[in-house]
Amino acid sequence: MNYRRSSALFQQAKEYIPGGVNSPVRAFKAVGGDPVFIERAKGARLYDADGNAYLDYVNSWGPMILGHACPEVIEAVVRAAERGTAFGTPTELETAIARLAVEMVPSIDQIRMVNSGTEACMSALRLARAYTGRAKCIKFAGCYHGHADSFLIQAGSGAITFGEPNSPGVTKGTAADTLLARYNDVQCVRAIAQANRGEIAAVILEPVAGNMGCIPPRGDFLQDLRELCDAEGISLIFDEVMTGFRLTSGGAQELFGVAADITTFGKVIGGGLPVGAFAARSEIMAQLAPEGPVYQAGTLSGNPLAMVAGYVTLGMLNAQPEIYQGIDAQAENLKAGLRQVLSRRGIPFQINGVGSMLSLHFSETPVVDFDTACQADSGCFAKFFHGMLAAGIYLPPSGFESWFISRALTDADVDETLSAVERILKRW
Repeated sequence: MNYRRSSALFQQAKEYIPGGVNSPVRAFKAVGGDPVFIERAKGARLYDADGNAYLDYVNSWGPMILGHACPEVIEAVVRAAERGTAFGTPTELETAIARLAVEMVPSIDQIRMVNSGTEACMSALRLARAYTGRAKCIKFAGCYHGHADSFLIQAGSGAITFGEPNSPGVTKGTAADTLLARYNDVQCVRAIAQANRGEIAAVILEPVAGNMGCIPPRGDFLQDLRELCDAEGISLIFDEVMTGFRLTSGGAQELFGVAADITTFGKVIGGGLPVGAFAARSEIMAQLAPEGPVYQAGTLSGNPLAMVAGYVTLGMLNAQPEIYQGIDAQAENLKAGLRQVLSRRGIPFQINGVGSMLSLHFSETPVVDFDTACQADSGCFAKFFHGMLAAGIYLPPSGFESWFISRALTDADVDETLSAVERILKRW
């Protein structure tokens, strides 16, 4: 494929934007080469500045569950824009999407909208600290909750692929209040809780990790965490920025039957526009200003364009459960096909997945946590990534990221993807 215009655009971008990108993983540092610049998207495909087309398994890192440029969403956003793009006042639509979200997720009574997953997780932790009167939190190595200081302690995803798992600028005091545990290891969490009894405000995690590849919870891990938090008076925070409204209408909590105390959302809740949210029972949310003492604010929170995109998206997912059945089935077809092709070639691999999220790791070791994710062959993944890109298949440019399936992906698209894999591996 020809990438001349994308390469030129990247050089221009680096003059005015740090690293030429506004989110580090986009720079392709984990796989090498220059990023492609996308001009438009429709359905399951992206189209770059050089006229190349790609089947998209990134889907804007998850939110495009209905496919790119979904007609119902686009029509609603255009109508909303004609009425005005921002007011800085309450709107009826904010209440409508809040009501719908509460109906879809049984563990929450109230929800507050923000503009990003980082804001949502930062605010959720502050809320948990105020509610419990404690300072410390437990997070899991490899789980990523945005770039707030409290979470950049051995983070996953962009921080790992960028080469800075512990970011400069995070103070020692902040780091001291963040305790690290191993994902899928409740005994590790129990030991930390016992060593810091009465000091831990929250345990925060992705119920299905999506930032060290897709890593499902094993066995009773989530239920054991719930019981531990109940016994120790700790708030359990589920970061469902990726999983919320994607795995099911009620997210990972519905899928695994475990309720969080506080839940954060993003991605799908914005229908492709910048939205985050955090939610909980009324007694916890009552701590928030203006009703309570915990301050949190945002001028563009509840922006009408973002609210209408999210409302239409959630409404369609809530009314059409067959959407979940379809995307889950496509994910299963893709995983089964990948296993067949890779097994025939004798290449060590692991495929993880839950619902419409999946990831491929070139490793002989099952990938169950951050350490085992790091054992995968990153060089092999980079070679695979570029081979697929040249074949017109756009994958996440890092082995530490989840793939996402959209409703727009067809059986023929899956066949095209598997044929590309077969051709690439024949040349290895």
